Amino acid sequence: MSATEKKHRIYTTSFASVYPHYVTKAEKKDRTKAEVDEIIRWLTGYTQKRLETQLANEVDFETFFNKAPKQNPARALITGTVCGIRVEEIEEPMMQEIRYLDKLVDELAKGKTMEKILRT
Repeated sequence: MSATEKKHRIYTTSFASVYPHYVTKAEKKDRTKAEVDEIIRWLTGYTQKRLETQLANEVDFETFFNKAPKQNPARALITGTVCGIRVEEIEEPMMQEIRYLDKLVDELAKGKTMEKILRT
């Protein structure tokens, strides 16, 4: 991204401000906060304690993903659409990471098993 390009608003949005929406989306479909957290930990390598610290510190999405301890290499297996866009075709790396998470939460809300969501 060049200096003249403006960052997408989601990059500077607090992860903690969106996190409750992920949980609500899951809970509306009889899934749990624990499952949402498991997905986030699988994707990013955060421990539960470090995830909770990031939420408490209200870091933005860009910081949240840039500080992730270990991006799961199996995330490349995440395919499909989010908001009409194929996640595997997103060229901007940060946006792709955000959309991977969106896609996993969508799969949870659609009733997929955790084994399928976590590509095991």
